Amino acid sequence: MPARSICVFCGSRSGGRPAFRTEATALGRMLAEEGWRLVYGAGDIGLMGAVARSAQAAGGETFGVIPAHLMQAEAGKIDLTRFVVTENMHERKKVMFMNSNAIVVLPGGAGSLDEFFEVLTWRQLGLHQKPIFLLNTDGYWAPLIQIIDHVIAEGFADASLRQFVTVVADVQELSSALRAALS
Repeated sequence: MPARSICVFCGSRSGGRPAFRTEATALGRMLAEEGWRLVYGAGDIGLMGAVARSAQAAGGETFGVIPAHLMQAEAGKIDLTRFVVTENMHERKKVMFMNSNAIVVLPGGAGSLDEFFEVLTWRQLGLHQKPIFLLNTDGYWAPLIQIIDHVIAEGFADASLRQFVTVVADVQELSSALRAALS
């Protein structure tokens, strides 16, 4: 694995706000400028494609992981530095996670939520110590943060759960937070 690899979970759609794509593009560029490898879902659509194309345009290394059944639906981006096809979604998440030093979650849908909750649960269970970041573009993740706080307040999780997630407002703040976490 290169010096640092950042796993990015994000939408296979672009969402309804231009800021989502703008921040995804800025993230790809920032990763390349920092010399960090992008590890992501290997799609060439939505925010996934925006992050990857931006990282590539800035000279960054890219590692994409896609299950065979999504090659067509997510327009598998085969021109990456490394491209892996898995048998299923669970294997995809595991390969992405195992090949990264930190996790960043951009706006996305059910798939991004699934990915987030799986790595958060693994962290809660003590299976890893990797930092997890929510890129809260235009407050997108505010309801998710409220749900996590609600789960804690209702006694279904320890308060430490909230400490496993760092919420950042934009790519500039994320860059500083990643540098601090990975130093």
